[in-house]
Amino acid sequence: MSKLINYITLYLKGLAMGGADVVPGVSGGTIAFITGIYEQLLTSIKRVDATALGYLRRMDIKGLWEYINGSFLLTLLAGIFTSVITLAKVITHLLSDSPIQVWSFFFGLIVISALIILREIKQWSFGVAIAIVIGIGIAYLITSSTPAETPEGKWFLFIAGAVAICAMILPGISGSFILLLFGKYEYVLTAIKEFKVVDIIIFALGCIVGLLSFARLVSWLFNKFHNITVGVLSGFMIGSLYKVWPWKKAVETYVDRHGEIKPLYEINVMPNDYLAQTGMEPHFVEALGFAAGGFLLVLAIDRVAAYLKPGN
Repeated sequence: MSKLINYITLYLKGLAMGGADVVPGVSGGTIAFITGIYEQLLTSIKRVDATALGYLRRMDIKGLWEYINGSFLLTLLAGIFTSVITLAKVITHLLSDSPIQVWSFFFGLIVISALIILREIKQWSFGVAIAIVIGIGIAYLITSSTPAETPEGKWFLFIAGAVAICAMILPGISGSFILLLFGKYEYVLTAIKEFKVVDIIIFALGCIVGLLSFARLVSWLFNKFHNITVGVLSGFMIGSLYKVWPWKKAVETYVDRHGEIKPLYEINVMPNDYLAQTGMEPHFVEALGFAAGGFLLVLAIDRVAAYLKPGN
């Protein structure tokens, strides 16, 4: 029974990761980190290697499954896939219909997540402090960049998948936002919603290549430079708050393939200036409530994860 509960819990974590990855500005890696499965995820991905191919050549499926932690990966990926397929329309609708409330929720979620991740630093030093500052700077530069015009070829869709998946497993840097910078966010969402098999396969292959190579690097950094790595990752999350700030003003717009006007480049404004600059209601009280909701949700997840750890 306890094993079944563990699988259900893991599936729910996958659902949360998938939902986060759909939103430009929120990372599935953040959810993996705060739910306590981040390093296990990296280790499992890293084990898709030559040894795994050896098991496959010998047709030792049981040995292969145990070596790569197949039950963990399959359950988590099932949750992520379910979430991406089912929530793509819901989240894009909510972002369009109630952007301030949604971004406020994620703002509160990321603030408390960054604080929780900082607890993982076992020994503070000047180097760790510098690592946090570097992480903040990198995330700010990425999330404040303007989306670029990029090639339309299928080969670039592969490249976009490889780079975006690397960001998706980094807390604080959103793979969806990388796709937005590459001009492929709406393209990929449309391919998923309309089930364009060729585009999905090309994008997925890019994700697989990027994931298998990048997970090894991050896992190695965790093993060799744990405190500094955690510092950089927490900095990524703090720096990403620029992107999820709820009150934005569109400076540049573009017309999408459906003829709708969408923001291309936005700047952050203060809540008290939002009405004057955009003509829209700032929903400040609601925003505080949703931010508190995100804050409390992560605290609840953290408490549950601590309770479910072996030995408790």
